[in-house]
Amino acid sequence: QVQLVESGGGLVQTGDSLRLSCAASGRTFSRYTMGWFRQAPGKEREFVAAISWAAGGAGYADSVKGRFTISRDNAKNTLYLQMNSLNSEDTAVYYCAAPQKEFFFTIQSYDYTVWGQGTQVTVSS
Repeated sequence: QVQLVESGGGLVQTGDSLRLSCAASGRTFSRYTMGWFRQAPGKEREFVAAISWAAGGAGYADSVKGRFTISRDNAKNTLYLQMNSLNSEDTAVYYCAAPQKEFFFTIQSYDYTVWGQGTQVTVSS
């Protein structure tokens, strides 16, 4: 059974940095695109970033482009999200996710069928 476990969330101040991690188990991590999504209170879940299975390509939401960096370590079965210059708009629960299909790059949430439990990121001003 596939499992994704996020960590690294917390309470930070505007302008601070934070790195999220997502540990994967249960299937061959290196065959799957991985993505980060977030959901703020009262809002729908939204795409943040995605990285292809061999880290040859990545995509970002416009709202985080230039501030966030997605990366992965296939030897450690771990996905990362480095978040810099955080602001209050970044406050949300952050989820890592994986699509059902191997070797398939997508940023559409409906393609992602495996989700972690989420980690809270709160940015205070």
